[in-house]
Amino acid sequence: MKWEKLLASGRFGETPKSLNLETSRTEFEIDYDRIIFSAPFRNLQDKTQVFPLPEQAFVHTRLTHSLEVSSVGRSLGKSAGEILLEKYPTLEKSGISASAIGSIVAAAALTHDIGNPPFGHAGEEAISDFFRFHAYGKVWEKHVRVDQWADLVNFEGNAQGFRMLVSKQFGLNLTYATLAAFTKYPRPSFIPQRDIARKSQKKFGFFINQLLDFEMMTDALGIEKISAESWVRHPLAFLVEAADDICYNIIDLEDGCTMGLVSFEETVSLLKPILGERFDKEKLKDRTQAQNLGILRAIAIGQLIRETVEVFDKYEEGMRKGNFDKALTDIIPSAKALAQISATSIKSIYRSKVVLEKEAAGFQVLEGLLSVFSQALYHQFYHPDLFSGQDKSILRLLPEDFPLKGWGAEVNPYPMLRSLVDFISGMTDKYALNLYRRVKGISFPGV
Repeated sequence: MKWEKLLASGRFGETPKSLNLETSRTEFEIDYDRIIFSAPFRNLQDKTQVFPLPEQAFVHTRLTHSLEVSSVGRSLGKSAGEILLEKYPTLEKSGISASAIGSIVAAAALTHDIGNPPFGHAGEEAISDFFRFHAYGKVWEKHVRVDQWADLVNFEGNAQGFRMLVSKQFGLNLTYATLAAFTKYPRPSFIPQRDIARKSQKKFGFFINQLLDFEMMTDALGIEKISAESWVRHPLAFLVEAADDICYNIIDLEDGCTMGLVSFEETVSLLKPILGERFDKEKLKDRTQAQNLGILRAIAIGQLIRETVEVFDKYEEGMRKGNFDKALTDIIPSAKALAQISATSIKSIYRSKVVLEKEAAGFQVLEGLLSVFSQALYHQFYHPDLFSGQDKSILRLLPEDFPLKGWGAEVNPYPMLRSLVDFISGMTDKYALNLYRRVKGISFPGV
């Protein structure tokens, strides 16, 4: 794979444009702006990052997390871009700048959680479990193909994100380069065998009905296959992944300390191996704990950015050849320290009572919503003798553009079920909870 083609600024349905440094905005900056003003991105302000959405302003939502990941991503991309321009002088002659590469990573990082459902990773499991275990989830299995069923019983936020980014519904139409940098897992859900040694094979990155979109993108960028069903990662996807890894490790720890789940002393001890000689205990005097956490966080993130860029420089050729497929933060000098932070976060933060209670509620809410809508749809199209007045009322709550025509016993309902999952997974935490209360009769509008 060649960088000149990997950084192409083409979009679906448009003639590729060459990068022009004299224009006010590059195509990749346009990507960033489109994302910022999109409805799916705005919805992230009311979606859980780790902790339930609180009254206090200090706990991160998916929105603040995504903005921070994008900021780190821009730094990683621009620094990596400077290295690439020095190594490959022909890139600059093609109109490619370090800032343009930074913009690709920043835009892709901005969207990295855009496909996540309400209630975080518990929401992903809740949607998967509904189709896997619930009576009105399992009932669809016999009506869809095996590969489509694999999509439904393995809901994946990354694949949902790709679906949203290529959907005409939201009008984003991002560049191929940004879409590829977003795609950490360039494979579908249903493959004969995955290579567990490759990080990009851990999950999947697109649903089967986005296969043609994905193939068009990879063809445009010259991204090669590693098997009949799987592709090589775009090299910039490693930087997007690293930006996320850096932020959730460091900032979740900061939130956990602020919430009182991890002591300040333990937080400092966990960060010291990353800070190295930059750690100065004297600078922490005469400041509040919040101020000290901010200082430590900034120094730690700066150090991790430097280490990640150095490792990217070392392995970028292997990335392009498909020989390198590991998380950059697993092999940087601070990898051991990050692993220790992760272990502490799992024990003291992600398994804390407040987080587990949120996850338990998420399972109940999403299963409840999926069950009432799925039951109504199944009754109308596959068991009309059971189609009740309650079912009619439930279906009226679906979006106006929901595809409610053309289904029946002889028609594959996979597209309809994808639309149902789009509806549920696109909800904010509060909207999902409020709708659940209404359809279950727990609360009433205006009461």
